[in-house]
Amino acid sequence: MKRILFVCHGNICRSPMAEFVMKNLVDRHDRGGEFSIDSAGTSREEVGNPVYPPAARELRLNGLEPGSKTARQLRPEDYQEYDVLVGMDEANVQNMLRLYHGDPDNKIVRLLNLTQKPRDIADPWYSGDFTQTWRDVNQGCVALLNWLDR
Repeated sequence: MKRILFVCHGNICRSPMAEFVMKNLVDRHDRGGEFSIDSAGTSREEVGNPVYPPAARELRLNGLEPGSKTARQLRPEDYQEYDVLVGMDEANVQNMLRLYHGDPDNKIVRLLNLTQKPRDIADPWYSGDFTQTWRDVNQGCVALLNWLDR
């Protein structure tokens, strides 16, 4: 089983969106049993909070239900528990590298680095553009699945 952890700052917008998009993507390909997918935040400021309402609304508009998902903080043991740790932006990647004292097993990747247009996924908490985040997350998750299949 391939274990994937999506990571953003607070775990209330981008990383839970990616978590649910990826779960849906692998389910649509009848591959749900091959993956364990979760998300976390590098910060603890949102721990215990639900998916941010505009992010949850965007998920629902696209047929996905965030349910009772609540934010959790990235933990040191996550590096050993997951096969791939996927940051939404360069700051998330740098925070993971700091927490894990590097990336000796090459598990950390920025999601859109796997696409034809490597870049950060803008934080919709600041941009307010949850639709663009949805598009970027979808593009990144498709690229991630293709990358994992290589």
